[in-house]
Amino acid sequence: MKFIHITDLHLVPPGRTLYGLDPNVRLRAAIADINAHHADAEFVLITGDLVHHGEPAAYEALRDALSQLRCPYHLLVGNHDDRELFKQVFPEAPVDAKGFVQSLVPTSVGPLVTLDTHEPGTHEGHLCERRLAWLDQTLTDLQGQAAFLAMHHPPLALALPAMDALRLQQHRQLSEVIARHGNVRHIFFGHVHRPVHGVWQGVPFSTQRGLNHQVALHAGAQPGIPGSHEPPAYAIVTIEEGAVIIHVHDFLDPSPKFDLFDKAAEEAANASSFKNDQ
Repeated sequence: MKFIHITDLHLVPPGRTLYGLDPNVRLRAAIADINAHHADAEFVLITGDLVHHGEPAAYEALRDALSQLRCPYHLLVGNHDDRELFKQVFPEAPVDAKGFVQSLVPTSVGPLVTLDTHEPGTHEGHLCERRLAWLDQTLTDLQGQAAFLAMHHPPLALALPAMDALRLQQHRQLSEVIARHGNVRHIFFGHVHRPVHGVWQGVPFSTQRGLNHQVALHAGAQPGIPGSHEPPAYAIVTIEEGAVIIHVHDFLDPSPKFDLFDKAAEEAANASSFKNDQ
């Protein structure tokens, strides 16, 4: 099974820019690239911060752009989103009994559990007792069947000091729920605008760069959150029996492509590089 993981669109109303870039243009470029090369994906997973200021026009722009996508999609909300406005523009989006944007999504390789970590008034991630209870019951109902987990906020510190304080605040409680069931196979999240992969509490995780702006790699305490214009990316996730394979694709990368075993191409590239260095 193959699916596409995108995160942190940060859309603004059409005609406006954000940090000198146009998030709507970036999203449409990503959709065009997915349609051209990965239309066979089972779905596209977008892990929150769909818009930047929670504006209705930005959500309408998102719906319009996604109408061009050739495969199904699943949307999560993040700290920049407005849950109620999102549900108005996407009334078909599944929610739990308490109105949180979280659900159990069947896939061809097992269930995908999506969580709602949005908390109005803060950029921190939160899973209240009701959301944690829903997850606990959902994993119980799976009766040990392996599942994948998706959310916006990371459940762990990622050695990015400016972002780590804004991670999921109930990370210990989440860890206890996951450990109690032992059937979460991988965690996909967003929020940090960086490609980071590793293992947390014995469970592999991954996150990607955003589609518009990025958080610059940094260490040590500093004021504010350092941003950058590193290239946007999405991930191609392939899941097989016993394996989860993730390729990060810089879909706007303009660098030349060539055959590494073509001698003429090698000589042409060397000549071009020599001229550029002069």
